[in-house]
Amino acid sequence: MAVVSKVPRTHEPAIRKGGGSSLPFKVAIVGWIDLLGYGDMIADVDYNPIANQAKKPINRLRAFHRIVAEHSTRNFRTLVLNDGAVAYRDLSLRGSANTVDFFCRAWDLYDAVQSSETRNGFAGARMVVAPGLRAKGSRRAIDYTSGHLDSILRRMADGTISADQAVREAAAIEKYFDVLPQLQANFAFSKAYIAEQSGGKFGLQGPAFYVDNMIFDGAKPDWIDADEPIDWRMPKYRLAATFHPVRGARRPKGSLGEIAGFRDGIGVATHIATGDAVRDAIQARSPE
Repeated sequence: MAVVSKVPRTHEPAIRKGGGSSLPFKVAIVGWIDLLGYGDMIADVDYNPIANQAKKPINRLRAFHRIVAEHSTRNFRTLVLNDGAVAYRDLSLRGSANTVDFFCRAWDLYDAVQSSETRNGFAGARMVVAPGLRAKGSRRAIDYTSGHLDSILRRMADGTISADQAVREAAAIEKYFDVLPQLQANFAFSKAYIAEQSGGKFGLQGPAFYVDNMIFDGAKPDWIDADEPIDWRMPKYRLAATFHPVRGARRPKGSLGEIAGFRDGIGVATHIATGDAVRDAIQARSPE
């Protein structure tokens, strides 16, 4: 993966720099990947992790976690949940480079996981990438930890505790509640997860990599090789999307900001929320 580089803009962004921080929402993109058939593997050993036969599903899980960790970066953060993992990022409201970057990194992750699965004779993985809006998340767990650290530093500064004791207390901090703000009320995550879990019954066979057409500004770019798009529907949750089953992707040379065919955060937001609320919120923060 090429490192994102700064490039001259060919058009004026629709929102001023820093204007997105005061919006009541964020625009997110999420990829959810799941190991197929893992539940059957652990059922076959009666959910006993110390059984001799349990080594196979456990080693499969560890290989999956290792690959996810290797592909995680500051701009492609992940959270592993047993045999599934979610990658997430907020999209830029001033350009589509983040969208391109996330798609490429998500494909690289899927390709690495699928290669490992095939090499070891496992069932493979299914991944769904989708954009969406998210509410600004709770900082409760973050603020709790920060407050505890502030207390330690304050007591060390006024001489109540020694530096050694401060280090010991900091190392012993244990959180009893945790939350990842970027994934709370994140409807890109909801869509990606529900779509992936719907599986073949709703048209998303596996193993495969599916990307929501909503990230594209028009037709899918030619450098992404995919089968015929699938019109997916989940009536229970009133969700619908057109997904491309991607077979390969060879990113063009050049900086991410120069690659055409992807929506930025504003493009995604206005496509999802077709009323006036999102448009008016953005226009209120447009460049002068």
